[in-house]
Formats: sequence, structure tokens, C-alpha cells
Amino acid sequence: MLNSKEILDTISMIDQQHLDIRTITMGISLLDCADPDAETACRKIYDKICRRAEKLVFTGESIEREFGIPIVNKRISVTPIALVAGASVTNDYVPFAVALDKAAKNTGVNFIGGFSALVQKGLTAGDRKLIEAIPEALATTDLVCSSVNVGSTKAGINMDAVALMGRTIKAAAERTAERGGFGCAKLVVFCNAVEDNPFMAGAFHGVGEGDCVINVGVSGPGVVCHALEKVKGQPFDVVAETIKKTAFRITRMGQLVAQEASRRLDVPFGIVDLSLAPTPAIGDSVARILEEMGLEVCGTHGTTAALALLNDAVKKGGVMASSHVGGLSGAFIPVSEDEGMIAAAASGALHLDKLEAMTCVCSVGLDMIAVPGGTTAETISAIIADEAAIGMVNSKTTAVRIIPAPGKVVGDTVEFGGLLGSAPVMPVHPFGSADFIQRGGRIPAPMQSLKN
Repeated sequence: MLNSKEILDTISMIDQQHLDIRTITMGISLLDCADPDAETACRKIYDKICRRAEKLVFTGESIEREFGIPIVNKRISVTPIALVAGASVTNDYVPFAVALDKAAKNTGVNFIGGFSALVQKGLTAGDRKLIEAIPEALATTDLVCSSVNVGSTKAGINMDAVALMGRTIKAAAERTAERGGFGCAKLVVFCNAVEDNPFMAGAFHGVGEGDCVINVGVSGPGVVCHALEKVKGQPFDVVAETIKKTAFRITRMGQLVAQEASRRLDVPFGIVDLSLAPTPAIGDSVARILEEMGLEVCGTHGTTAALALLNDAVKKGGVMASSHVGGLSGAFIPVSEDEGMIAAAASGALHLDKLEAMTCVCSVGLDMIAVPGGTTAETISAIIADEAAIGMVNSKTTAVRIIPAPGKVVGDTVEFGGLLGSAPVMPVHPFGSADFIQRGGRIPAPMQSLKN
């Protein structure tokens, strides 16, 4: 039972330390919407999403008012559209994205994820059509997010898909050049993508999931940073214990909201994702947590070790608070969405190579990073390949959400607004990777894939 001090502490975390539920995400299976006629399939998709998610936003807002817990986003994730649209006799998958966008707007959610393909071992005709449609789909819709899984520990890395995604990202940036390449902010390339991720832009509803499910993503970098201020100068054992206890309390709040939303919507509760998801707001930064541990600025020597401690302690605290922890669960390091990361990148302390090292020990990967608009598709593919290799060898999820900002050079800033923030344009290596990417084929799965 909660005592009065715990209640007051929670109120303080919400009022002063940016604690919130980052998202309630409803996952919806669209497998039963497949149809040889594309127009019919799109109509089925629209109807099912609207029917299932009709009360999602209302329920989230009701819980927010009654419990006094901020719920920032209400979102929908769906079955990877390449699997559904593959049954239709059509070469144009953009109408599927339009149907998703219309349904998202009808239900009032912030984003809908699942214009996606799973190509870690090979590309079907449907996969190719979907990937070819991504630039136009993201340019002509407002709320649709896209993801492509190009590798896994079990399958290795599909380098043909990696090369294709480099070209796709360039095309998406050029198609939305008037908005700083904003289309790329809604596109993630994964290795070891998870099926129950509630966070955008990478959320999709996996084929191993039920017909409909509620997943919740919590946050709270500001709460963790505030807790560490009270143990300044203490050994790392104390730091780890402090983070674990804080993560426990954050996750319990997420569990409460998830179960309540599940009950009210009469939809099974899936998981709580306890990732520390930052925002551009002051006091809501993962980078500032690392600096509170004693680093002068995020990106300097010791940053990777500090992030490893943070990620591990968050997971250990979270799993004690809920029996259904899933998603990505850890610490996110999206550059444009974290005011401390933005400052570190602008100062020159944080660069791509250091961010890549940090992704070895935290959730996801190179996230919301702007690079010069002149960056080649092959260089982008090589960055994806490096990040996928980290995920493949370490049996973890890694991802790349990179924006080759049209017309921008190193030192410029790209403004996205809202939770997406602003990104300083970071340099890439001037040396080419074209011959490497043009080899194609597959990078074989590592030895640790042979666990059967």
C-alpha cells in the first residue's frame, strides 16, 4: 500500500520532474484485412482501425484527468503492411499509407506505426513495393510512421536491403526537403526489431501478437536525474541502487495506467516499456543524467560506461515492478529529442562514432541524427550496416533514424518542432563505402545464433 510520502513524491515527480506516460499504444492485427483487391483491403484496414481504436483517445484522456498522470501520446501500431498488402494485386502501396493516415486522424491519435517490412533474410515482391512506396507515403501523409527490419542475430544482415534503405532514406529526405527532410524522422531501420514496441517511429504490431493489445511506454529522465542529485559523489553502487528504485516507481505508475486502459477498453494488456525517453524540454534529458554522474559533458570519455550503468539499472528496477516488461526498455539517446544531447553535439563533444559506441550498451541506436544533405546513399547504408552489426552480434535491438537534411551542412540546425526537437547537423567520414555496399548479399549470422 502507498503511504502519504510515496504519494507526495509521485506528485512531485509529475509536477516538477517531467514524469509522464509517454504513450498508450494500441496494437491491432490487420492480417484479416488482406484482400486481392487493394481498394477493398484499404477499406477493411480503415474500418478495423476505426472500430478497434474508437475510444482509445477518450480513454487515455479520462485516465489522465482522473489519476492526474500526464499521458503525452495516444498511438496505434498495426501489422507490417507489407504482409497485408502482399495479397493485393497492385504495384502501388501508397494508398495503404493513406488509409492508415485517414484512420489515425479519425481516431484522433498522434501517430500510427506499421508501414513496415521485415526483410532480415530476403525481400519478397511485397516488401520491395512497400519500400519503394516509403518516400511518397511519408511525404503525403501526416501521422504514418515506417520501419524496416534488415537484420537479426538469427538471420544475419540483408545487405541488399541495407543498400536499398540508404537510397530510400535519401529519397524520403528529398521528397520532404521543404520541411528539412522531415519524412526521415518518421522512418526507422532496425536490426532485431521487437514486436511490442509502443514507441514511434518504429512501432508495429508483430505477427506473434493477438488481435488487439494495449502497450504502454513510460518515461522519466528528469526523475532519475533529480534522484541522482541526492547522491552526488557517492560510489557507483549507490548510483545503481538509486536508479533501480526510481525505475521501479516509474514502472509501477506505467503498470497502473496500462491495466486501467486495458480494463476500460476491454483489450488485453501487453507490456510496459520502461525506456527513458527524453524530450527537448529542460530537465527531461538522458544526457544530463550521465553528466550528473560526473561527466563534464555527454560524449567525453566515460560516457559509454555511465550509459551502461544507467541502462542496466533501469531494466533491473523495472522488471521488479511488472511481470510484463517488454518493448525496448532502457535508455534512448535521440539527439534531436534530448536537450542535453543537442548541446553536447553542438559543442563538438558528441559525434557519430561516440554515439555508435554508446548504442552498444543502451536501447535502440543512432536516433534522430541529422547529417549533411550531400551525404551519399552508400554512406547512409554503411552507417546502417555498422549499427545492424552491433545489434546482430550483441543479440540486441539496434536502429538508425537518420536525416540527410537537404541543403544543410555541418554546423547548421534542422528544426522539427514538438517532441522531435531540433538537430545540429553532424559530420560523417569523408571516405567512401560505395564498393562495400555494392557487394550485396548477406552478412552471415554470428556463432551466437546457433543456440538450438
